[in-house]
Amino acid sequence: MRIVVDDLSGSEVIELLEAHVAEMLENSPEESMHALDVAALRKPDITAWSVWDGTELVGCGAVKEHDPNHGEIKSMRLTTAYRGKGVAGELLRHIMTEAGARGYTRLSLETGSGEFYFPAVRLYERHGFEHCGPFADYTNDPHSVFMTREL
Repeated sequence: MRIVVDDLSGSEVIELLEAHVAEMLENSPEESMHALDVAALRKPDITAWSVWDGTELVGCGAVKEHDPNHGEIKSMRLTTAYRGKGVAGELLRHIMTEAGARGYTRLSLETGSGEFYFPAVRLYERHGFEHCGPFADYTNDPHSVFMTREL
């Protein structure tokens, strides 16, 4: 596996991110869905990575900088064929390492609260993320789970 900074211009990663947003909309009320589309992920305060197995796209993830000490994980997504194989943990560790190298002292995230999101919540818990209240511009929402981890 190789993880690289991605400008999100390739058709494969665009398709993966479009599928991600569509699936989030299927599993969360629209007003509670916070996944970013490709255009939003291209903003200068966000760094995106893609994961490759040879020439095959495996997944992607991003970090949004809220301030020089705090980043937020956005758009963690794997292709169906690579789920349950440890790739998400590898990508998450890469993102945490990059966040630490940038000087972030905290990394946070928002995900859904429904059963569909349980595997993601368990992944983050296994990597030391703890449940917390809303951060940045988020507000309390029964459809959201907020998590954070000190780096």
